[in-house]
Amino acid sequence: MSTNRFLSEKKYWRSFAGVIGWQLNRWYCNHRFCSRCTKPLKRSEKERLLYCESCGLIVYPNISPCVIVAVYDGDKLLLTKYANREYRNYALIAGFSEIGESLEQTVRREVMEEVGLKVKNIRYYKSQPWPFTDIILAGFFAELDGNDSIRLDEDELAIGIWLPRDEIPEVDSNIALTFEMIEAFRTQKKE
Repeated sequence: MSTNRFLSEKKYWRSFAGVIGWQLNRWYCNHRFCSRCTKPLKRSEKERLLYCESCGLIVYPNISPCVIVAVYDGDKLLLTKYANREYRNYALIAGFSEIGESLEQTVRREVMEEVGLKVKNIRYYKSQPWPFTDIILAGFFAELDGNDSIRLDEDELAIGIWLPRDEIPEVDSNIALTFEMIEAFRTQKKE
């Protein structure tokens, strides 16, 4: 199922179950042999893992931590559009955590890298698994700290714009955390 089709599906639970099944099947198919000794891996009957009877290697599903950040300045929200991606709707700043980095550090780094802004008062909102890319999304709201002049990383983003709350388009989907966070800000439910 494509990401766009998933986002348009009204029966979220059905789509989510299907995509999770696809994610697990893809993981099992891609991890058939031990990366240490090349022997076949076996499925555990007790937990979701694969193990090697020969050398004892244990392999868990890969889940990468990623942040989504709704940067705001008073009554304005920073909305972006990706460069060179199929997805063309408004989005928020997002990116993967690096080794040794906390989620809050990831928030600061990603905002600085993608739009050249500093943030403060970083507050966790909620999380969401995103099986298309094997990630767990952690959503945060962060207040602008200083100048609101945007310097886009044009390799990542095509647009970065501050929109007043009353000009933010209504989002008709709650499937993706990005949509939920934009709508929460628009309707003043971010706290």
